[in-house]
Amino acid sequence: MRRPSAIPVSAPPAEHGDLRADEPDRVGRGATSAFEERGAGTAEEAGRQGGAGPIPLGRGATPGAARAGAGEDDAHAGAPHEGPLTALDLWRATRARRRALRSEIRRFTQRSRRRRIGWIVGAALALLVVGGSVGAAYSPLFAVQTITVEGTGALKPADVQKALAGQLGRPLALVDPSAVKAALVRFPLIETYRLEAHPPHDLVVRIVERTPVGVLQQSDGRFTVVDAAGVVLSTSEERPAGYALIEIDGGTGTPAFSAVGTALRTLPAELRAQVDSAAASTPDDIVLQLAGGAKIVWGSADQSAEKTLALQALMKANPGASSYDVSSPGVGVVG
Repeated sequence: MRRPSAIPVSAPPAEHGDLRADEPDRVGRGATSAFEERGAGTAEEAGRQGGAGPIPLGRGATPGAARAGAGEDDAHAGAPHEGPLTALDLWRATRARRRALRSEIRRFTQRSRRRRIGWIVGAALALLVVGGSVGAAYSPLFAVQTITVEGTGALKPADVQKALAGQLGRPLALVDPSAVKAALVRFPLIETYRLEAHPPHDLVVRIVERTPVGVLQQSDGRFTVVDAAGVVLSTSEERPAGYALIEIDGGTGTPAFSAVGTALRTLPAELRAQVDSAAASTPDDIVLQLAGGAKIVWGSADQSAEKTLALQALMKANPGASSYDVSSPGVGVVG
């Protein structure tokens, strides 16, 4: 009986330290270790018997993967690494993040710098425009060369221009309002005025004249033309035509004069010129006398505008009446 041959002694397993140094992927290590131990002796025995030598394992390869074809190796050559991160991977990720952070900071800084430069340029341009405008306004480039007077009736524009001649040659922005007022206050006919600067060289004076409402006879026999406020506009030895003779007691400072002045000023200029006299002993009993002889009972100065309309309607409907009572404008009475 033939004695069975001895079981060949397996070679010691390969050094796992060398294999692990080249293997980044430790997943499934336990599943393949037995295979590696079993295959080590078989490969060595096969070498001794003249068979094929051991197949070297690449990085992360398994025996099954080592036996795969070359085409499959090429297909998996570019596959991403799925093992745990190494120190090199962490360093690369940190460096990439720092680069991205620096790039973002740089972009934000550039936007802030551009925005700040825009604000600075805009503010500089605004200051330049304002400064140039102010400088030009106070320079001889905008000096007064002509004075235009508007709104005059009884006044002569040439007289007003002559009174304001001291403002010629001054920059429009430096026209002295106090000097203008002092020059115009000498004209009693001026009730209000307004100055307007029309660059580059025109100064416009808009005047509102006082409205003469009647004449008062003074104790010396002279006649003074006054407005509704009692301001004396002119004085003459003879009674001027076209103005009602105001007959009151106490002068221009009394309530009766104020009421008469209000009533006369409310009348249209054509109708006011027909009034020969206006009398009142109190503010509530104003009586107007027309040059044609008709009498107008006005009453108080209240509702003077309505009374004027009622009087015009009564005179148009009854031109030959001897009296018109408009003390109650809603109920006119013709006599």
